[in-house]
Amino acid sequence: MDNKASDFNFEEELKKLPEKPGVYLMHAKDDSIIYVGKAIKLKNRVRQYFQSSRTRTPKIEKMVANIAYFEYIVTDSELEALVLENNLIKEHSPRYNTMLKDDKTYPFIKITVDEAFPRIMLSRQMKRDKCKYYGPFTSAAAVKDTIDLLKKLYHIRSCDRVLPRDIGKSRPCLYHQIHQCDAPCQGLISEETYRENVNKVLAFLEGGYKPVLSELQEKMNKAASELEFEEAAEYRDLIDSIMHVTGKQRITSSDSSDRDVIAIAMNEKEAVVVAFFVREGKILGREHFHMRGSEGENASDILNAFMKQYYSGTPYIPKEILIEEEIFEHQVIEDWLSGRLESKVHIIAPKRGEKVRLMELAHENAEMILKQDLEKIKRREEKTLGAVKEMEDLLGLTGLNRMESFDISHISGTNSVASMVVFENGRAKKSDYRKFKLRTVTGPDDYKSMEEVLTRRFTDKRFDILPDLLLMDGGKGQVNIALKVLEELKLNVKVVGMVKDDNHRTRGLYYNNEEVDFPKKSEAFNLVTRIQDETHRFAITYHKQLRDKSQVKSILDDIKGVGPERRRELMHHFKDVEGIRNASASELKKCSKITAEVAENIYRFFHEED
Repeated sequence: MDNKASDFNFEEELKKLPEKPGVYLMHAKDDSIIYVGKAIKLKNRVRQYFQSSRTRTPKIEKMVANIAYFEYIVTDSELEALVLENNLIKEHSPRYNTMLKDDKTYPFIKITVDEAFPRIMLSRQMKRDKCKYYGPFTSAAAVKDTIDLLKKLYHIRSCDRVLPRDIGKSRPCLYHQIHQCDAPCQGLISEETYRENVNKVLAFLEGGYKPVLSELQEKMNKAASELEFEEAAEYRDLIDSIMHVTGKQRITSSDSSDRDVIAIAMNEKEAVVVAFFVREGKILGREHFHMRGSEGENASDILNAFMKQYYSGTPYIPKEILIEEEIFEHQVIEDWLSGRLESKVHIIAPKRGEKVRLMELAHENAEMILKQDLEKIKRREEKTLGAVKEMEDLLGLTGLNRMESFDISHISGTNSVASMVVFENGRAKKSDYRKFKLRTVTGPDDYKSMEEVLTRRFTDKRFDILPDLLLMDGGKGQVNIALKVLEELKLNVKVVGMVKDDNHRTRGLYYNNEEVDFPKKSEAFNLVTRIQDETHRFAITYHKQLRDKSQVKSILDDIKGVGPERRRELMHHFKDVEGIRNASASELKKCSKITAEVAENIYRFFHEED
């Protein structure tokens, strides 16, 4: 359907809806997609949104009020609709869909067992190939540690050389020199012996690390008895590494099943989903996810949305998934995951026994994370919104949502620049920062410089918003310059100066011809300090960039016909400018990029100066 908002007739279009499975897309007036859903029967599902008698959540009420038109895509089955719905939600991130805030991919250990000399590496995808994958792990660092350990133990390569085709074609790499690879690329180990080492790696990753520990313990004791203490220390460190890696897993189940355990914690505004990854009866790790747009949704609906979005992105699907609440699309999601795994997947909401205890552990973690996040949000609001409220009270103002701060930077009047930083609701808004290179002022005149910058800022049509408060990095003088500019432009913006003490530290604010002190341990004081430091940092950084840029200019750039490539070749051939100065025109022409004409230009440039 191509109908747009201007000519969309809801009554007529609702009549045309088919009684077939599919996906529907709700659009706002600006054509943006604000909601994506799937239906077993499009006719029934879409019509429900526009029936006045139906009870709807506040979120859905708000969404419906913003619908300008809808469109739909018919599919052959509900399963096809589910896959399409997932793809469209990921592509468009609709405002009113409950969505994962995180877009994580989980690392695996990959062994290329289909190769003559298999490699070990970290992989972010579990493909349907002939390789072996172990994981997923929740920490890339843990995967890298494990790979490093296995290379030390079994000398398995991780390079991308094609063997045996490339044997002997290049020198062995650093890993051979530090005794972590037996250099199959040089033919220094047979395919059979190498394969034995690979089999030991596979056994280790499948839980058989105890024989390795025993072997290393014997070697450590033997080295120590022969007074080879450095060698013994190496074995000791390897033992510690194995204990560290394997110690991250703990037995949580009496069986050896692979399963994910999914629990949820929520309040009026926030929802956190926790997933425990259990592999072969051991917890490999835990991950948590924040759900956007969860207001007004119940736990079952949020889990339903989570299941579809999370398992469409993760490469590994276990045969059993435990969930805290029953979900309304239980069967179709189960069928979809079974199709992806090519084996039956069971989604279970446990009611008793050991699985309930696992679920309680996951829920406890979800509640803990939600509580921590709420405390974090509270602390952040105290530092931001709380600080703004303190400033409003101290200055007797209200509505200080947007603050802009300016500073001038120069060294002895050269390369004068200005910075503008923006804070909204007490937080830096870096997308609105601006840099100014002074155009009309020469020399170290800060007042004239600030007058130019403020005039440019408040007359530039690209700035379509005014600040609620203007902060000047200085006292009375800078404030008066700002007030003069604003008066000339007939703009009503409050102005304060950020006053520093003799040690160049923030002391207070200058407002309405008097200095306003505030408690040094207050959030308002910390906010002003942050703004002042950020303004200064941004100006200094820009000034340094310009200064560095001017300093890389070479004397050779002033010679006609000499650009960056010819300059590099001349410096490579003659080593320095003095060598170029002393060269004859015929010597200059020996550089492949230097023509006879350019050689003459270079020679005349130096010798006519003399």
